Amino acid sequence: MQEGFVIWLTGLSGSGKTTLAKEVERELRSRGMRYVQRLDGDVVRQDLTRDLGFSKEDRNENIHRVTFVAELLSRNGVPTTCAFISPYREARATARARCRNFIEVYVECPLDVLIERDPKGLYKKALAGEITGFTGIDDPYEPPENSEIIVHTDQETVEESTGKILTFLEESGLIPAVSEGLLSSRVSVAEGM
Repeated sequence: MQEGFVIWLTGLSGSGKTTLAKEVERELRSRGMRYVQRLDGDVVRQDLTRDLGFSKEDRNENIHRVTFVAELLSRNGVPTTCAFISPYREARATARARCRNFIEVYVECPLDVLIERDPKGLYKKALAGEITGFTGIDDPYEPPENSEIIVHTDQETVEESTGKILTFLEESGLIPAVSEGLLSSRVSVAEGM
């Protein structure tokens, strides 16, 4: 039976959490891990937490519910990626305490880069006052103080950031290491992109 773990990606909107979660999930499946689950902020809010708003209490309740699901999955041997802004340290600490093999990944990207990227147009709306309580603009984001992994998506490619996560999982014995030949071919493909 495969070992359960939780990769918790936290960072501001647009930092690349979902992109990395999808890439990690794809890589885990390519290594033969059949049962892998991805929990994503946008998707979870459509079903599991659609009754919640964006107050601090509602954000904490959102993370509480996701933590419950991630805890069940990881306890039952399912590697799980969680891609959530999760702006408050206390809520992330609770998730860490409850989930088996919890790995926090800080998806760091400077605010000015995120405002420039703005794939959903949310920063523009927040800066114009059309959205209030937007994390990083008029609502706080408490950066992690002791993440297992920090990726810098303004400086690293998706492959480089994903590689950091996979290397950590390999070195922790949570996933099988890729054979040297396979790794070299993966790097060559990534470099050719």
